[in-house]
Amino acid sequence: MDSVRLIDQWPVDNAAAAVVSADGTVLGRHGDGARVFRLASVTKLFTAYTTLIAVEEGVVELDTPAGPEGATIRHLLAHTAGLAFDEHRVMAPPGQRRMYSNAGFEQLADALAEHSGIAFRDYQDEALFAPLRMTNTRLEGSPGAGAVSTLDDLVLFAAELQRPKLLSPDTLGTATEVAFPGVTGVLPGFGHQKPNDWGLGFEIRDGKSPHWTGSLSSPRTFGHFGQSGTFLWVDPDAGAACAALADRDFGPWAAEAWPAFTDAVLTELRGS
Repeated sequence: MDSVRLIDQWPVDNAAAAVVSADGTVLGRHGDGARVFRLASVTKLFTAYTTLIAVEEGVVELDTPAGPEGATIRHLLAHTAGLAFDEHRVMAPPGQRRMYSNAGFEQLADALAEHSGIAFRDYQDEALFAPLRMTNTRLEGSPGAGAVSTLDDLVLFAAELQRPKLLSPDTLGTATEVAFPGVTGVLPGFGHQKPNDWGLGFEIRDGKSPHWTGSLSSPRTFGHFGQSGTFLWVDPDAGAACAALADRDFGPWAAEAWPAFTDAVLTELRGS
């Protein structure tokens, strides 16, 4: 795919990108696949997936109480627990507002450690990274924003998100549907969205505008972007996923470049 080479036009020192089909085939890639990048909030996809594995293993249930009083695992995953962005401070009752929260994902990891009796990093390594052979991915800080990884590893994860082997398709389907429909809130970097639809750890595109995916992205597109200059989306209607990593923090450059890049990828996929 020629479209992945558009990353050469980004105002960054280093970037890498790949497009992965629904059957796991790498349709296009460009850049150093082994270079380690900070993921920032793309980390949340790993934390959410680990949590969903724990649900299937019976460690917790989605409605297990966790976080602030009245909140559950489901609330924490969907950013509706009412916690502040980076503080363990309650700002609203559970279920009423979409309050994007790194603190919420830290409390999510704490809940898994408490119920499993295993340190979260160890559980995640054993349940997610090792089975997928994501050998260069590790959590170095917050479960909300502290992972590092490579394009090679994100390709493996992008394939898992389309044809899951570690989860049942029904569980992943539930996680990529809107949780707490109609809830409004701020999408970091793109302002207030009404509604601000989210699944269980996965942001859902729906009709959001502006957005970091493209104008051609289907409403069912799900994924996440990170302030470190990274993103991963899956578009079920296109039958493909795309991961991109860069070493420049998110800013106006990314808000302009990413949607155009995604539209170029989707246009090429439709013409293939």
